[in-house]
Amino acid sequence: MDDNFQECNKLPEFKLDSKQAQGFLSFFKTLPIDSRAVRFFDRRDYYTAHGENATFIAKTYYHTTTVMRQLGNGSDALSSVSVSKNMFETIARDLLLERTDHTMEVYEGSGSNWRLVRTGSPGNLGSFEDVLFANYEMQEAPAVVAILPSFRETGYTVGLGYVDLTKRMLGLSEFIDDSHFTNLESALVALGCKECLLPIEGSKSGDNRTLHDALSRCGVMVTERKKAEFRTRDLVEDLTRLVKGASQPIRDLISGFEFATGALGALLSYAELLADETNYGNYTIQKYNLSNYMRLDSAAMRALNVLENKTDANKNFSLFGLMNRTCTAGMGHRLLHRWLKQPLLDVKEINTRLDFVQAFAEDPALRQDLRQHLKRISDIERLTHNLERKRAGLQHVVKLYQSSVRLPYIKIALQNYEGQFSILMKERYFNELESLTADDKLGKFIALVETAVDLDQLEIGEYMISPAYDSELSKLKDEQEMLEGEIHTLHKQTANDLDLPMDKALKLDRGTQFGHVFRITKKEEPKIRKKLSTQFIVLETRKDGVKFTNTKLKKLGDQYQKIIEEYKTRQRHLVNKVVETSASFAEVFESLAVLLSELDVLLSFADLVTSCPAPYTRPDITPSDEGDIVLEGSRHPCVEAQDWVNFIPNDCKLVREESWFQIITGPNMGGKSTFIRQVGVNILMAQIGCYVPCDKATISVRDCIFARVGAGDCQLRGVSTFMQEMLETASILKGATDKSLIIIDELGRGTSTYDGFGLAWAICEHIVEVIKAPTLFATHFHELTALACKNSDKETSGKQFASIANYHVSAHIDASSRKLTMLYKVEPGACDQSFGIHVAEFANFPESVVSLAREKAAELEDFSPAEILTNEKKGSKRKREHDPDDMSRGAARARQFLKAFADLPLESMDMKEALQEVTKLKDGLERDAVDCKWLQQFF
Repeated sequence: MDDNFQECNKLPEFKLDSKQAQGFLSFFKTLPIDSRAVRFFDRRDYYTAHGENATFIAKTYYHTTTVMRQLGNGSDALSSVSVSKNMFETIARDLLLERTDHTMEVYEGSGSNWRLVRTGSPGNLGSFEDVLFANYEMQEAPAVVAILPSFRETGYTVGLGYVDLTKRMLGLSEFIDDSHFTNLESALVALGCKECLLPIEGSKSGDNRTLHDALSRCGVMVTERKKAEFRTRDLVEDLTRLVKGASQPIRDLISGFEFATGALGALLSYAELLADETNYGNYTIQKYNLSNYMRLDSAAMRALNVLENKTDANKNFSLFGLMNRTCTAGMGHRLLHRWLKQPLLDVKEINTRLDFVQAFAEDPALRQDLRQHLKRISDIERLTHNLERKRAGLQHVVKLYQSSVRLPYIKIALQNYEGQFSILMKERYFNELESLTADDKLGKFIALVETAVDLDQLEIGEYMISPAYDSELSKLKDEQEMLEGEIHTLHKQTANDLDLPMDKALKLDRGTQFGHVFRITKKEEPKIRKKLSTQFIVLETRKDGVKFTNTKLKKLGDQYQKIIEEYKTRQRHLVNKVVETSASFAEVFESLAVLLSELDVLLSFADLVTSCPAPYTRPDITPSDEGDIVLEGSRHPCVEAQDWVNFIPNDCKLVREESWFQIITGPNMGGKSTFIRQVGVNILMAQIGCYVPCDKATISVRDCIFARVGAGDCQLRGVSTFMQEMLETASILKGATDKSLIIIDELGRGTSTYDGFGLAWAICEHIVEVIKAPTLFATHFHELTALACKNSDKETSGKQFASIANYHVSAHIDASSRKLTMLYKVEPGACDQSFGIHVAEFANFPESVVSLAREKAAELEDFSPAEILTNEKKGSKRKREHDPDDMSRGAARARQFLKAFADLPLESMDMKEALQEVTKLKDGLERDAVDCKWLQQFF
């Protein structure tokens, strides 16, 4: 892309005469103001952009404003920039595939007469597909979503409709959501949403601001539409025209929704699906159920590095980059994208995928054979889409044919497999391929292409209908060849008459200006000048020679040209006929695309398993209400794939009633964050049906992964680091269930030590007592390890937390040199000391600062986990001894305070209201602290 960005050195010259310029300026002033639209004007050989768009393009893509020119004079002058066709493609790819803040428009015309011919947005690429994917594979299929939210006192209900324009699929969903729109966020991630329609009314309310924040976190472009467009009138009739099959199932499906139907109605209008008759009868419709897949919100996707990012140093930085070893042209790539966003929950389905991965991993000959054949498979999904949209030519048909003739080889490879899963392989893939390649399906298509297309011409890059396919075309071909023979004879006869060697001296040319002509060099011209002037007509004299003709050649040439035109016209007619017939096989090709892309992704998993530096293992999968999560010798797949890393494996044993909640302490840079992330990544990999980087793994299926692993300021939305941390944690407290996995890293560090510790303690207790989800809680609050101490002292503890266990990442300090060495091993027990000062030494702090830090730390350090419960230590500089019952009462009240705070609709409040409410909560907590010494320490 950088090469294209340098095209400012080759700017097309933009020139208009005064009349054209005045006409264009008049038209430009009539355009409606739209800050998101980037408008291009097609000048045939190049494009132009004007006004604010010109400034945006100059700064963003040319990186200089010197490329801008002024159109017109004085106050009417308009900033302009010209864009070559290559640069236009680069800009279109960036605006529509990478960014989510602009739409694109293209106008055609001249003077003051211009018309809009193309519109596109990140979710609606339709009219730009030929530009975006002419030289690139389609990496993912974007979805456009429409949302009709209902804000009621009893809760939020979200009606959601979506359309996948590539797969021609419509969907509806309706669900209850919390004030942070946790479920909606998971749905948007799973659907791969790029653009979302919202009703414009009420968009300034507090609830809508929260909704916009959720969409922003997912990187979704928000397009506001009039509330009137979210209607259900005529929806059944519209869907009946679009969707395959009878109308009654459509009526039955949409009758179960209150709000989603309005959202779907807005989508049909926005995407203009009914305006294109090629859509009729080609769409499918389904109900999207949130409970079908593991829920992943945007925070979890980022924390686990699931998808690639522009800032990745190499492809192995992301899970997708590491796992993407697909062979097909785009299909497998897109399916892997979808699988990573939609991990499975059904144990049987997960194990079926794992069976295939095991089969391919254990049989290298089968795996390599299949992958070799899949490399020859074109993007059948996209080609079929073009066929259905009537955008395909003979080249697309030939690519489908070339893919189809590879299928027998894939069938033979599958048939020869005799391993442990041969029955499953036969049922899922071989039998399906056998059915699709039958004589009445792809067999018929292959016969059509072999009969209709001149396959011999493919070697020279020509896509032509075979003359033998059509009697009229055959007759024209015969006439063409006859005329070619007569012209050749005349050429030979003329060479003899002029006494010139044929082809060497007397050449026969054919061009667009004169048709068939004779040509000689200027050197030969004097020898035949007399005959030229009497027997021939001289057409042109140039440096490369003299072109001439006679009446006979002109007559034959005209006849030849006429036959060629008739032949081309007949060719076009037959090509359209063949393409139209090929489109009737669309359903067969769609089924084939699903099957081959699935095979491609499973082979990609197997290739990863067999080529990684350390062994992967097949996980044992159990239902979510059974079994534990035990990962022995687990590793982070992306970290270990980096060239500079020698990864140290660790065990993770999340065992019910023993270590279901793990508090992990230890020094910075000791590996806490990597460890808790790798557990999440291992579980996600297992639930998409892949082996995991462990020596041994048992995984109880999780319905959701929640991750709070670091927050940045969101100051543009008026949200501080700590507030962002609290909002994310509130989402976990409201959305997590006992079937989820929770990963929390360094919670409560954005406020005072005691406030942060109090919040962290209360959150831990709430997760253990109420949510009961397996949790990895990495922290520097060593005091939290006292929660696990309650397990061993039932008499002093008012409550039992039998599922909490302490772990720490180990480090070694040399007694003489005080040098800190990270061991990166996760071991049972709490960390016995903090290593913050040693890390400061790593950062080359001045010695005087380090010494003072040691002195102050020695004064304040008086903590031992047991002391909180036993009051054994005397004479501490800072008293921390508290009665266990007092602590339990205080922690319960702190948790109550935390919940009340989390329930505050802070997004919809202004600063004054928020401060009043928080002060009210704080005053209540302070009053209750009068009878609770443990609470008093926080005031």
